[in-house]
Amino acid sequence: MQTSEDCNKHRRKIDRKSCKYKNILLKETGIKHAEEPTKHLMICNAGLVSGISECEVVELFSEYGSIDLTTMLFVPQVQNNSVTSLPEGLYILNDFVTEDEEELLHKCIDWSKSTSNIDKLILKHRNVKHYGYEFNYENNNVDKNSPLEESIPHKCLMLFDRLKEKGFYNIVPWIPDQLTVNEYQPGQGIPSHVDTHSPFESPIISLSLGSDVIMDFKHRDGRKVPVLLPRRSLLIMDGESRYDWSHGITPRKLDVVQSLEYGLISKERSVRTSFTFRKIHHGACHCKYPFHCDSQQTSAVISNNDASQLEAVHVHQVYEEISSHFSETRHKPWPNVANFVSSLPSGAILVDVGCGNGKYFGANRHIFEVGCDRSIHLSQECHSRGNEVFTCDCLQLPLQSCCADGVISIAVIHHLATYERRLFALKEMVRVLQIGGRGLVYVWAKDQQKGNNMSSYLKQDRKNRRKDDINNQSRSNNERTGENSDSVEVTSDISLPVHKNRTQFQHQDLLVPWKLKTNKDIIFYRYYHVFKEGELEKIFLSITDAKITKSYYDQGNWCVLFEKIK
Repeated sequence: MQTSEDCNKHRRKIDRKSCKYKNILLKETGIKHAEEPTKHLMICNAGLVSGISECEVVELFSEYGSIDLTTMLFVPQVQNNSVTSLPEGLYILNDFVTEDEEELLHKCIDWSKSTSNIDKLILKHRNVKHYGYEFNYENNNVDKNSPLEESIPHKCLMLFDRLKEKGFYNIVPWIPDQLTVNEYQPGQGIPSHVDTHSPFESPIISLSLGSDVIMDFKHRDGRKVPVLLPRRSLLIMDGESRYDWSHGITPRKLDVVQSLEYGLISKERSVRTSFTFRKIHHGACHCKYPFHCDSQQTSAVISNNDASQLEAVHVHQVYEEISSHFSETRHKPWPNVANFVSSLPSGAILVDVGCGNGKYFGANRHIFEVGCDRSIHLSQECHSRGNEVFTCDCLQLPLQSCCADGVISIAVIHHLATYERRLFALKEMVRVLQIGGRGLVYVWAKDQQKGNNMSSYLKQDRKNRRKDDINNQSRSNNERTGENSDSVEVTSDISLPVHKNRTQFQHQDLLVPWKLKTNKDIIFYRYYHVFKEGELEKIFLSITDAKITKSYYDQGNWCVLFEKIK
């Protein structure tokens, strides 16, 4: 049974789509929508790509009354970033296997032991089978120290003898030791991605069985190449196409295919099975494509002056703009943080540095709590809930030394852009503690999945992953949007990469999009420095009057419990 909240959410969704299509109608045809019902009806997304013809529209709506006239409207022009030539290093070998071999390869896969629980969550119930090593879809990587019992079926290796016969030995000089087999139902696809560089040799090889499909290749400079993978063809991604282009398959039930005889035609998908072969690489990657290379990515070099400017625009100003929407999403306390607050003795004084809307206030009714936050609007929201709060910067707490028994700082330090500023903020927290006082700090981890511990950040909105794509809109110098925007200039000398939401972090210093739901989708970019394992502990080792009592990983965060010792 739907609750009123569910109904309101559904209504808001419909209103957003309605507003979008009204704007399309006005922009493309000059026709304004009417507030009152008329005899004219606009039907969106009917055409070649969706597989709906004018005749089918008439047939569908005729049962509701007579139809005087139908008109198919077409967009006058479309921005086309596609290029005709394949990305460098990409090869398509048509009819690489026969129909009999296709059937043989299908039969050699045992689906009875396939698809882990994590794969089911990520892949929306798609069948997947791993051989040699398990491919991790969260970081496009493998655990090289945990080989699987099942090796690649021997029948698959004849493909590599054939590659050698066809003169591809220079490109594929190895025999694979990892195979992932995916079974796609019509309507299923693959999110756009670049296979992580260091775990695998080049090239990546994929055999398509059962159905044709369009695979979209995208370069960060805006180039797009839709590539037809015919049934029984072999795809080889080498060099630039493997390291510097992302590839993916749009989830839909039919593709628009360029035909030499008929021009553009629509072609329905059927069940498709892909065999993707890889060779495990040991050591770092030394390719000439550093932008996507995990071995060559380092933290950005940011001066203190640049850091202050960066934080002012991409932290302080952003949180003032998104404070109301941000507060709506922050209501459930982290259990381990609430436990820490509850562990403080009766009468203790707790300082929450970066308290936001105050969601940790009230976890312990027997202590005195005071919060501070850099955002005026979030401080006001916290105060409106009956909490003691003031506005300040965490780099300069207006509190006496040794005045608190406990301090917490949850998801704050990662917004500071240099090591020195992060160290200074932690020293301030230690300063306000009395000797024997305890503190707890949480920061976002670069690794959002440690073992089987997947962060809530990766889990959330998994069903709606496509909705998190960034729209091509812009607002001001400090707000830039567009799914093709791989970086944003944050100062005159520094550009930072833009993170794709709900995915593993590829960089330590980056901008994370926040989509503000209004009449128009507006994207704000928040600066983050995501922490490597052990990095937070190393900062604390530089603070002589505090000691770490415990450090741990909690749902995508690195966490440190500490105590003031002198």
